[in-house]
Amino acid sequence: MRNLSWKQTFGAAALIVGTTTMSQAALAQDENQDVQGLYSADELMDADVYLKSSPDEDVGDVEDILLGEDMSVQALVVEAGGVLDMGDKEFVVKQGNFRVETSQDDNLDTIRYRVVLDLDRDSLKQQPAYNNDWWQQAKTQAAGAWENTKQGAASAWQGTKDATSDLLRDASNAINN
Repeated sequence: MRNLSWKQTFGAAALIVGTTTMSQAALAQDENQDVQGLYSADELMDADVYLKSSPDEDVGDVEDILLGEDMSVQALVVEAGGVLDMGDKEFVVKQGNFRVETSQDDNLDTIRYRVVLDLDRDSLKQQPAYNNDWWQQAKTQAAGAWENTKQGAASAWQGTKDATSDLLRDASNAINN
């Protein structure tokens, strides 16, 4: 490695730190763009469910809200498919396949939600059944994904920390020389 002046070394360290900070700010901004508001889980339970293709036909109800390790909503359990609540089945509808619409939200006592699925009737029936087998498999997959995320984040942080440390050490050596 060629010898850099202390100004060049310090400039490189400042560039890395500045780029890291800007990347984190951009990521936070992108994440905030998806924020749609504050919702009441209690009020969301039993909300009527509609299909995007049939927005006026109530096809079921929200039976459960499934949260991930980070407490974000991962899926809704929708009870649907029967007639007069007979023969209903519970389906897992993952995040990205539904949206929550709010009405009468001026007062918590009158707030109403309706869930619109970005699925047609046949696609809804193809969603995983909410049962113990699904639960055990999903729990195992989520734990593995969470572990991989933690390891990846730790590795990225360690790499950034090491690179910044090396640059600052080089800058200090250049200043001392």
